[in-house]
Amino acid sequence: MRQGKTRGFLPVLAALAGNTAIAVLKWVGFFMTGSGAMFSEAVHSVADILNQIFLMVGIRRSQKPSDGDYPYGYAGERFFWAVLSACSIFFLGSGVTVYHGIAVLSEGGAVHANPFAILVLVVSLVVESGTFLVALRELRRHGKGKPLSEILEEGDPTTIAVLYEDGLAVVGVLVALGSILLSYFTGQSFWDAVGSIVIGALLGIMAVMLIAKNRSFLIRRSVPEDIAERVQEIIKSDSAIERVLDFKSVVIDVGMYHVKCEVEVNGSALMRDMYRGKALRNAFGDIGTEYDDFLRFCVDFADRIPRMIGTRVDEVERKIKEEIPEVRHIDIEVN
Repeated sequence: MRQGKTRGFLPVLAALAGNTAIAVLKWVGFFMTGSGAMFSEAVHSVADILNQIFLMVGIRRSQKPSDGDYPYGYAGERFFWAVLSACSIFFLGSGVTVYHGIAVLSEGGAVHANPFAILVLVVSLVVESGTFLVALRELRRHGKGKPLSEILEEGDPTTIAVLYEDGLAVVGVLVALGSILLSYFTGQSFWDAVGSIVIGALLGIMAVMLIAKNRSFLIRRSVPEDIAERVQEIIKSDSAIERVLDFKSVVIDVGMYHVKCEVEVNGSALMRDMYRGKALRNAFGDIGTEYDDFLRFCVDFADRIPRMIGTRVDEVERKIKEEIPEVRHIDIEVN
């Protein structure tokens, strides 16, 4: 099973297990307190569970091997299901909680804080913080020492989704806790409604960020600039290649790239490599004075050129894959 495709599985599994447990606690806490903020947190957890199921489906389906219909595999499934999960957060998590908060704000209502509700939020804070750290550790492990900003730009969108969700969940728990306590001590449900709306708005912002990120992968974003530059450097380092033209690259999957370019061949360098030392002088000696001998030499020479170019291209591709194993597919064409 390819590493790139299984990347993100552990954070999603940890988040799914944690959110399933605390979702039950949050719903119990909501029914005991009637808190709009607690309701928002309960819906938030349900949206996270649905989201993580979508992410899990995407990871599993992206493992399907390539076939005649999809020669580069099913890696896009990961990004498609990640978009669906982000949409579920937007409509279910954000929409429902904002609507509920507005309803409480307009209708009013009593909030009954109790020790169990506080305990639920504290337990949620611990669990969400734990799954957040799992996702962060996974990203840093595959980030190869890069700064966090660069990791969030180029890293696995599945793991990043878990990181954002659990990070927001920590903030949401703190907002819910603060709004419940403010409503309890002031005797006004206004603060509880505001807490619900704030949580819903944060969910909406996060959902839009995740949709935009996965959209860039679905429409085939280019590989990181430093990798694209290094690939071109390796190609141009071969003496038989004059120039690199029309270089294009796409991210097929997490840690899986496809590059394509055209090259101009340096005929002089190729000729020197074909006839090193006395090989060309010996070939000249073998030609003799007969036209048929010269014709045979020309035919043999013309036959060697494309095979020589093909061998050099294969050598360049091998060097690229050895240094940058993420580049799985390379198409180098002679201009």
